[in-house]
Amino acid sequence: MMKLRRRIFLGLVIVLGLSATASAQMMINGAGATFPYPIYSKWFDEYAKVDPSVRFNYQSIGSGGGQKQILAQTVDFGASDGPMSDDNLSKAPGKLLHIPTVAGADVVTYNLSGNPALKFDADTIAGIFLGQIKKWNDPKLMTLNPGAKLSDQEIVVVHRSDGSGTTYIWTDYLSKISPEWKTKVGTNTSVNWPTGIGGKGNEGVSGQVKQTPGAIGYVELIYAIQNKMPYADVKNAAGTFVKPTLESITAALATAEIPDDFRFSMTNAAGKDAYPICGATWLLVYEQQKDPAKGKKLIEFLKWAATKGQGMAKTLDYAPLPESVQQRVLKRIDEIKS
Repeated sequence: MMKLRRRIFLGLVIVLGLSATASAQMMINGAGATFPYPIYSKWFDEYAKVDPSVRFNYQSIGSGGGQKQILAQTVDFGASDGPMSDDNLSKAPGKLLHIPTVAGADVVTYNLSGNPALKFDADTIAGIFLGQIKKWNDPKLMTLNPGAKLSDQEIVVVHRSDGSGTTYIWTDYLSKISPEWKTKVGTNTSVNWPTGIGGKGNEGVSGQVKQTPGAIGYVELIYAIQNKMPYADVKNAAGTFVKPTLESITAALATAEIPDDFRFSMTNAAGKDAYPICGATWLLVYEQQKDPAKGKKLIEFLKWAATKGQGMAKTLDYAPLPESVQQRVLKRIDEIKS
């Protein structure tokens, strides 16, 4: 009798254990931007402690992929650093909401002997990426960096090969400061590059720059920091050379005019302290959730990310949303129907 009771007890333990495991495995799937991947990774890990019943599976595939997958409804949320166009939004099977999360910076990173500290202005960045400035000792670069030892080494431009919000921010900036870029190339998550070689994701561009002598590329700030890569000061709209930092990103975010749909640009921001190549990043979610249980959990996570999650942004060199914007975002999240 005792053996039977023990077997029944052990059987119950196993059944209860399995049901607990099953309940812990609600998987919410997302895909998109690599720009915010470090902060999203942190959030998903931390949120597992807040609500152990939910797990997030996030594929860092680039903003273009994130937009495509949310339009196709193959994920529960998309992620993008470029706001979706009116044309793309019109293809959605339901109303898609832009939920801003944090802001960050695209930095100019390079691979030169001795890792000199460099300065760039709008003309030199546009000239390099248009393929017009071809050598590191070009007079424009020498004038901006009189103390740096710059040789006649060829400049190798590295850009994203995938659809990318980091590229959207970069090309949005170039379109604002260079009429030639705006006409010839324009602003998009993916463009026809006048010159250079491609890398997939911020990770791919970081890797290409690190292994290619004479290379120059653009990556999100945290990738340059984590990979111990040099990155330049850039002359802003006020004529000041500014280093990309949490403070200079926050200064740019403070000047942004944020409309009701939260689709906004903050490149080439006014103000002497603003770093000029900054952008926000968004989660893309349907206003009407198909799966009520998942929808409820996603809403709870979004509210947490817009409040508690913001406190983790600074440690990874992202700018948190200002309090006033947080409140507006919470109201928008309340509009999601599960």
